[in-house]
Amino acid sequence: MSLKFASRTRIVVVALVATLLGASGSVAYAALDEQSTSPSQASASVAAVGKPYIKTELLFGTAKPNGGAPVTDKEFRAFVDSFITPRFPAGLTVENGYGQYRDSHGKIERERSYKVTLLYPTGEARRNNSKIQEVRAAYDKRFQQESVARIDDSERVDF
Repeated sequence: MSLKFASRTRIVVVALVATLLGASGSVAYAALDEQSTSPSQASASVAAVGKPYIKTELLFGTAKPNGGAPVTDKEFRAFVDSFITPRFPAGLTVENGYGQYRDSHGKIERERSYKVTLLYPTGEARRNNSKIQEVRAAYDKRFQQESVARIDDSERVDF
């Protein structure tokens, strides 16, 4: 067998295998119960509910890096009432938690924490960004924190 023929044979075999593998996904999908909802139909039905919002979660630790007394529930509630609520009067959710992180000195810190969830229309994202940054900076300063974690995500929300 010549080298040229062997190379062409390999190319044909590789192409056939790729074609069969590509087709097997369609065959497997077609074999599913025809009454089930396809992924694109499920996405469309979910996307039709609610309006586009941003969900921002802020994670507030309570341990103080300098070893001082941790932030108390009363102190945190007062911070929410005096600083966060005036900036987000439409509503928010506060959850108690427990977490850990590696501090700036490399030590694993374990602490009681709070998660504040804010929901707002995507059109208000730019305006709310500065308010959120104010909240984070104020908490860091008031309670000697290294940081307040921020998580932003796009959501569909219906009230």
